[in-house]
Amino acid sequence: MRLVGEGIEPGVYPIRKALELAEEQELDLVEISPNAAPPVCKILDYKKFLFEQKKKQKELKSKATKIVVKEIRFGPNTDDHDFEFKLKHAQQFLEQGAKVRAFVFFRGRSIVYKDQGEILLLKFANELEELAKVEMLPKMEGKKMFIILAPKKSSKSK
Repeated sequence: MRLVGEGIEPGVYPIRKALELAEEQELDLVEISPNAAPPVCKILDYKKFLFEQKKKQKELKSKATKIVVKEIRFGPNTDDHDFEFKLKHAQQFLEQGAKVRAFVFFRGRSIVYKDQGEILLLKFANELEELAKVEMLPKMEGKKMFIILAPKKSSKSK
């Protein structure tokens, strides 16, 4: 096995010799890369190694951005006033940096108005063109037709 670590000459050692070197330093022999030929091991304090790995993972997790998806619901025959009201809400969501998932819910026989629902969603996306980019065009899923809008990078996020 290939051995690396502090105070050790890097090189290829037999397993017994590597274990003896680790015991002399009162440290652990840890396999770093098992798929390499020969496998790579390192002499180090294993508990300290685990602690540092957890610390790195926690730091990466805290830096990850959380994507919020807000939903806006329409009916196939939504009135202009309701449309404008929901449009203002969508603008606020996009300015805050959230994605918007707008959908038209078809109840009962209103499913025959699929074309009206699609027109409504495309009009919605067109109105929000300067704030958002369309991530997914209108798509029918069960009794819902939905569209997903993501905020443009140039918009301010609060």
